[in-house]
Amino acid sequence: MSEYPTPAQEVRCEMTVANSRFITTLAPVFSVEQAKAFVERIRHEFADASHNVPVYLVGHGASETAHCSDDGEPSGTAGRPALAVLRGSGLGDVAVVITRYFGGTKLGTGGLVRAYSDAVRQAVEAAPRAYKVKVHVLMFELPYSLLERARLLVRHHGGEMIDETFATQVILTARFPVEYTPAFQGALSNLSSGAVKAEIVEETEHLSPIIQLPGDSSKQK
Repeated sequence: MSEYPTPAQEVRCEMTVANSRFITTLAPVFSVEQAKAFVERIRHEFADASHNVPVYLVGHGASETAHCSDDGEPSGTAGRPALAVLRGSGLGDVAVVITRYFGGTKLGTGGLVRAYSDAVRQAVEAAPRAYKVKVHVLMFELPYSLLERARLLVRHHGGEMIDETFATQVILTARFPVEYTPAFQGALSNLSSGAVKAEIVEETEHLSPIIQLPGDSSKQK
């Protein structure tokens, strides 16, 4: 699996500080181009805002590409504290835009730092985590009498059903983290007394929630 979590989906949070509205949008991004496109989309959506402060981390650790900007706020009061919170979250491949609508009351340097930090922290806490994992897409054909047990077998072995085609027999397509494929293959063989074997039709990457299998305490759900 990947060594670091990334957001599973885009989230948005809002808070008010001294009449200023802070709207924070956080999303997974997997390239600098995706991060820039996300920032521009949010800026366009909130084009009438006082500020749209962008922060992103593409990759993680030594391979990280980071960016932040104060977008017109006093230097060092918005982008840098937001980036510090994002780095402290442990997330990678993540972009955030903090939108501010000025409410008429100046927050001062310390107040701005706290507000932008809290805005990012709120979004980080609200974001579900996932891992970008290498997966196998498996396809197999089996009789209708084994369909329900095969569905249970897929779930039990950390898989996700993608497609079911009903013909003379049922053709199932499922996705598994690469390391779970051998165990599923063995279980499928046992279920069908060796008559059914799943074919690996694709190996790719997929954004997947952290999976915990029975007896596997190394992964959190």
